[in-house]
Amino acid sequence: MATKTDFQQWAAAQQQRIEAQLQAVLPSADVAPQRLHEAMRYAATGGGKRVRPLLAFAAGEITGADVSRVAIAGAAVELIHAYSLVHDDLPCMDDDVLRRGKPTCHVEFDQATALLVGDALHSLAFQLVSEYRLTDEAVVQLEMIKLLALAAGSRGMAGGQAIDLAAVGANLSLPELEFMHIHKTGALIRAATLMGARCGSPLDERALGKLDHFAKCIGLAFQVVDDVLDIEATTATLGKTAGKDARQNKPTYVSLLGIAESRKLAAELREDALAALEVFGERARRLRELADFIVLRKF
Repeated sequence: MATKTDFQQWAAAQQQRIEAQLQAVLPSADVAPQRLHEAMRYAATGGGKRVRPLLAFAAGEITGADVSRVAIAGAAVELIHAYSLVHDDLPCMDDDVLRRGKPTCHVEFDQATALLVGDALHSLAFQLVSEYRLTDEAVVQLEMIKLLALAAGSRGMAGGQAIDLAAVGANLSLPELEFMHIHKTGALIRAATLMGARCGSPLDERALGKLDHFAKCIGLAFQVVDDVLDIEATTATLGKTAGKDARQNKPTYVSLLGIAESRKLAAELREDALAALEVFGERARRLRELADFIVLRKF
């Protein structure tokens, strides 16, 4: 039996940490309204790769951040991500029945409850980043709140989803596809990385720019690999319905470039991301390892 690598051990420990943090901050299922709280916990716990919190923890290592502070920032980002999945799966959006290997929230509960789950998870995320001390500088914490808001809103994830819905059946150019995914997928990945770093010692603007460039590249690479896996992997492996993008005639990197060129693009984005980390030296070790995981993953 193969032993876990140092990175796998680190990642597993951080995944357990973020799971425990989510369990702690989510309302108990026996507190009224019980059904809503049960559904919130169903949607946000017990599954997923936790890539965004992992990026927060890894970026926090660059600035010597307190892991308990990063855990709150990572939980907030993960709550936004979980809410987006609940809403994306609704019949009025992507209309899916499987997420993280189990029935989607609206299937397990109902559509009205799923809608409220998304609303409540979104609100809880902002409660966390305003209630807990994430940094010693109040102005920096306000910047983090703004960063999360922008990443979740019309100029970030929600805007990207709107573009995605409007693009069904359309032939997008590569720059148009990149623009969509910089918003839909990339915005929250960039926010997670920058928020994790801001929980520690201040970085100058040049260093923050390098970190943001890393996150931008790796966010796009994440989506490119997702598009490839949607074609190559099975539903059982992915934990969600495979091949759905093609059946819905959605523009993807694979539909535009093909699988081979998409893999080449992901590798190029990985190299660009790694180059941006050179300024940080050994402190960026975990971010480098996460870049490899994101591009080379099979699920």
